[in-house]
Amino acid sequence: MNRELYRYNFDSKVPIRDVEESLLLAVLAAESLHGRSLVRLDASFCLDSHKRSCIVDAATEVGRAIARIFTGFLTREFGEEAFKVERVGGPPPIGPEGEKTASQFNSGRI
Repeated sequence: MNRELYRYNFDSKVPIRDVEESLLLAVLAAESLHGRSLVRLDASFCLDSHKRSCIVDAATEVGRAIARIFTGFLTREFGEEAFKVERVGGPPPIGPEGEKTASQFNSGRI
C-alpha cells in the first residue's frame, strides 16, 4: 500500500529537541481542529533524531493538517532554509527498536 508521506530533513544548526516540540504542538493544534479521538485514530508520524528527519503521513485530513501546521511552525521558528520537505510515497518508515520518537506520544502507527 502506498502512502502519502512528507519527509522533513533538518539542517545541523536546528536543535532537534525544538523540532520535536514543534511537531507535538502541531499535533495538539490538529486536536483542536479534529478532536482528540480522530487524531489518535488517523495521525501517524515519526521523528528520527539521529538522522535529523521526520516523516508525517498525510494520507488523511488529520495528517495533512499536522503537516501544514508543522511546516508553518518550522518556517516561522527556523526559517525556510533550515529544513527541506519532500512528498514521498511508499511503505511506512521503520525506526530502530527502543528509540524514543514523537509518535510514542500518539498512536504510534508509523
